[in-house]
Amino acid sequence: MYTLFCRMTNFSSNNHRLEVLDSIKDSVTEIISNDMLTPEDCWQPSDYLPNLRNDNYIDEVKELRKRASNIPNTVLVSLVGNMITEEALPSYQTWFNLLEGINKNKNLASEYPWTKWSRVWTSEENRHGDLLNKYLYLSGRVDMKSIEQTIHRLIYNGVDPLTEADPYKGIIYTSFQERATKISHVNTGKLADKSGDTTLSKICKIIAGDEARHEKSYKTMMLKILEIDPENGIIAFEKMMRNNITMPARLMDNASNDNNLFAKYANITQMIGVYTSMDYANIIEHLVKFWSIEKFKNLNPEASKAQDYLCNLPERYKKLAERQKVIEEPELIWL
Repeated sequence: MYTLFCRMTNFSSNNHRLEVLDSIKDSVTEIISNDMLTPEDCWQPSDYLPNLRNDNYIDEVKELRKRASNIPNTVLVSLVGNMITEEALPSYQTWFNLLEGINKNKNLASEYPWTKWSRVWTSEENRHGDLLNKYLYLSGRVDMKSIEQTIHRLIYNGVDPLTEADPYKGIIYTSFQERATKISHVNTGKLADKSGDTTLSKICKIIAGDEARHEKSYKTMMLKILEIDPENGIIAFEKMMRNNITMPARLMDNASNDNNLFAKYANITQMIGVYTSMDYANIIEHLVKFWSIEKFKNLNPEASKAQDYLCNLPERYKKLAERQKVIEEPELIWL
């Protein structure tokens, strides 16, 4: 009987989440209309790359390679890792559509707002990997065969953000990750600018701009969920943070994990300040404040406990980040 009760309670909770998602579908439509761009209005990778139809395209490529020649190897490795992460979009769209309530019609071409959002979001994101991939290919600084194998392996392995098909957890995850990728691209752009490659700096900034819009969209979606269903929303947030936010490219290695490419990439981003443990702590703090987690009153015991955990979590992670050791000579990969 207890098992049956638990299953019934879980079923009821899932139904409630679906009702909440459906109740804010008009807000999702509004976000698509106001914050997202059509394919005709978006920038495209060709806007920032040599035009091979021009008679002087060889000179344009030579200029790109000249600028790229001054970029430090560690920055290149970080850029490659960022690009590989972006290139795994088939997995991300699949994952998002598997969240309960997102693709209710089981039709990827459906006009249901949540399903449409998944297409609009990933179609904008798709350009990021395309642009960075072509830039790196033309730069002549990296081993494209090993990079292509890593992209292949990451899509081959799939993605597991540990969201368990829970739409609340999924939207919390994307809120976090969009902010994290924005930070990573902004910081990479700063290092590119410092190295004298103003074109790469511009590329990173324009990609970061997309990530910022997507971050805003996901945070707004979760804010609306919390307004309607604060207890389940806060509990979902707490559960995601207890599991830690897994990086989307963590499955880029083969099954034996004998090379551990992801760990080497993460070590380099930590060392050069592209994405650090302190950034992770600051993102938690930002989301706790943005969603006003501490202001919710009269919560049930489980949600109240989750609230306390979340409000104290940023300081805990900041202390851990301060003790993080920096690897001074990380192993370079993909070069």
